[in-house]
Amino acid sequence: MRRTGIVTTPYQSLEVWKSELTTEFRVAGAVHASFHRDRFLTGLAWDMIASSALLGKNDPPRSVLMLGLAGGTAFRVLRHLLPDCRLTAIDIDPDIVELAREHMDLDALGIEVIIGDAYPWLEQNRRTFDAVIDDIYLAGKIDVFRPREWDERLIGHLKRAMAPGGVLAVNLVTGAGHRTMQTTTRRVLREAFPVVRTIKSAEAMNEVLVAGDFVASKSCLSEYADTFHHWRDRMYWERLELRRI
Repeated sequence: MRRTGIVTTPYQSLEVWKSELTTEFRVAGAVHASFHRDRFLTGLAWDMIASSALLGKNDPPRSVLMLGLAGGTAFRVLRHLLPDCRLTAIDIDPDIVELAREHMDLDALGIEVIIGDAYPWLEQNRRTFDAVIDDIYLAGKIDVFRPREWDERLIGHLKRAMAPGGVLAVNLVTGAGHRTMQTTTRRVLREAFPVVRTIKSAEAMNEVLVAGDFVASKSCLSEYADTFHHWRDRMYWERLELRRI
């Protein structure tokens, strides 16, 4: 791959990297979004994020809300798996959405894209979704960070956005500098929901926590494996690790 551009927005500075088949947005040294013309899965956080939306009681889910869209990598997986699902995304950075339209074929996914700050939007929101995915990270000079601490109001707004039988999924960066947020999020979700499961992948420096009144086990994902035609996609899907915490 080679770097084809550097774009600075009011919220982040990112590099665009391309090969014949792949495009990546890289932020603070990490891959922030990925697009491959022939495949869907990467072994990284987006696989876990996409799978989280399938773990609620409503199978398949009819609607998914994503807080933090970036390049739409996880939603590309979900559109492949759920061609009739209503996909809604909120992102604060209009420039990265435009870059995704230009470089990652975002418009082909049929997403309802809302440009704005997800937290005030949640306060006013009265819509409900079968899966609510919180993937909000901002880019610092050397690493990414979650811009808001957990509190009762935020949990309340997220719960209100969940349809009956729905799930809340939270993507967390792991490793040095992120353990406090990881530990806190685990505790907050266990206190707020009867069931919490973690999704991990051996290649990823992330975990996705999935919470709700009901959260399915890994067996529910097996029915989707055959929808992937490339062997590498099937391999990454089958290697996802789920357990209750």
